[in-house]
Amino acid sequence: MLAYILISLKGCDEHEVLHNIKQLPGIKDANVLFGEWDLIAKVETENPDTLATFMMDKIRKMPEIKLSSTLIVAK
Repeated sequence: MLAYILISLKGCDEHEVLHNIKQLPGIKDANVLFGEWDLIAKVETENPDTLATFMMDKIRKMPEIKLSSTLIVAK
């Protein structure tokens, strides 16, 4: 399954966090944004359960991340 993750940071270096996110397994692409959200990442997982585990164990545990929103792609 394919999803996009919108990420808001706690006022830290977005390029450093971007580099770290790009290293995570399942991340296909990630970019810095202008506006309300700081980063967007494209992630591919096997199913909703693996996406949930990825979000809880990888993204939400990063101390630089203030807020995230996961947008699942409809196919």
